[in-house]
Amino acid sequence: MSAQSFDDREGVIWLNGRFVPWRDARVHVLSHALHYASAVFEGERAYDGRIFALSEHSQRLAHSAEILGFELPYSVAEIDSASREALARSGLADAYVRPIAWRGSEMMGVSAQAAKINVAIAVWEWPSYFTPEARMKGIRLDWAAYRRPDPRSAPVYAKAAGLYMICTLSKHKAEAKGYADALMLDWRGQIAETTGANIFFTRDGVVHTPVPDCFLDGITRRTVIDLAEKRGLNIVERSIMPDELAEFDEVFITGTAAEVTPIAEIGEHKFTVGEITKNLMADYDAAVRVPELTAEAAE
Repeated sequence: MSAQSFDDREGVIWLNGRFVPWRDARVHVLSHALHYASAVFEGERAYDGRIFALSEHSQRLAHSAEILGFELPYSVAEIDSASREALARSGLADAYVRPIAWRGSEMMGVSAQAAKINVAIAVWEWPSYFTPEARMKGIRLDWAAYRRPDPRSAPVYAKAAGLYMICTLSKHKAEAKGYADALMLDWRGQIAETTGANIFFTRDGVVHTPVPDCFLDGITRRTVIDLAEKRGLNIVERSIMPDELAEFDEVFITGTAAEVTPIAEIGEHKFTVGEITKNLMADYDAAVRVPELTAEAAE
């Protein structure tokens, strides 16, 4: 039995300033974003009716759009408000939230500076990216077929649709071989991230993670670093080479979709789901469910 198609669901989607029936939230086949990947997006999670780090995500959406040479027609505050209303209208307490902005169909060709900028926000129910069983015992990673590009050859600091093509290809190849995901190197041969999450390693109680100089410094990544520091853990951001894998004790990945997920295997290397990983999983699960302070409460 196939999963329900994303274009055939009940509910509403916020599209260019108003809510429209889910099935009516459509774009033209000649939209510039479809042909030239001129789109940016965010992935957000709501817990207990609150979108975690909402403004940080909205700000990153605006920054990504700026990197791709266009400006969102709505402010960060307006995107925040629309996201909250979209969540409320969904009737879901725990949900996934997907804002996206793209160039429309007014121009066709590499240059499309006069194309309309569209913005949409959809909300749906989406449990953890990996099954609870996989999260407890750790997932298996293959080596990715493609590498993260040099910042001089792609807009690597934008959460841009086009940058995910190599992620899809790499993940599909890994899944075909029985793996859950793939670990990507960068153009220099250094460890970068998985196809959709940042990665951390532990050795002798110290946490190591690659410098995000050619991929996103994830919002979940920064949250977990903060949680680790509150536990008194030493965090080292540095270049990490594949031949170091044999030296590490624990490995885990972080991302809005993945949350904090342990890694049991990368190629021929095997790892334990240890105390550092388990503690940070618990800390993150607790942090995302802490209500935000309102302005009145802060005063």
